[in-house]
Amino acid sequence: MISPALDDFVNKHRGNDISSERKKVLDQLTHHISHKVKNSEPINLNFICTHNSRRSHLSQIMAQTMASHFKIGNVNCYSGGTEATAVYPMVIETLRKIGFSVQQLSYGDNPIYAIKFAASEHPVIAFSKKFEDGFNPKKGFAAVMTCSHADENCPMVFGADERISITYNDPKAFDNSPLQAEKYLECAELIANEMHYVFQKVEQAG
Repeated sequence: MISPALDDFVNKHRGNDISSERKKVLDQLTHHISHKVKNSEPINLNFICTHNSRRSHLSQIMAQTMASHFKIGNVNCYSGGTEATAVYPMVIETLRKIGFSVQQLSYGDNPIYAIKFAASEHPVIAFSKKFEDGFNPKKGFAAVMTCSHADENCPMVFGADERISITYNDPKAFDNSPLQAEKYLECAELIANEMHYVFQKVEQAG
C-alpha cells in the first residue's frame, strides 16, 4: 500500500491530459511491461539520462511508486547516466514536498538516499551512477532514455532487451531562479502522470 502521505499525489495524477502522440510513445513502455507480465518474467527498467541527477531519478521513483500502486509485481526500477555526478538537492526537496519519506544514508560529493513510498516496500536507493554500474542490471532490462542528449550520445546500451525513448525537458534550466521549486514540481508531476498512465494500462491488460 502506498504511504497515506502520497495518496493525494497519486490520485491527483491519473494519466489525464496526455496527447495521443505522447501516448504512442508511452505505449512502448506499456507493451514491454505487459509482455513481461504475461510471461511471468522480471520487469527491470533502467531510466537513463546524461548525469543521473534529475529526470532519471524522478522517473525511476515514480515508476516504482506506480507499479506498487497498481500492484504490478516483480518490478525493479533503476537509473543511471552516461556519467555520474550527484542527485541534485532540489530533486530530494521536491520528493519530500510531495510526501515521500527520504533518509540520507551517506554524505559527500555523491550522497546516497533511501526513498520510501510505502511502509511494506523496499525503499528506492538513489545515488548518481553510470547506467552500466554494478548496482544496475547487466541484462534483461529495458533502457528507458529520459533525456534527448543521452539518447543521441549513447547509441548502445549493452544487455538491454529493448531501448525506449521517453524524454522530458530538463528542470535544470530553472536552477537558482525564482521558478526553480515550481518547475521541479511540474517535472515530477508530469512524470508521475505518465507513469500512472503506463502502469494503469498494464493493470487493465491483465
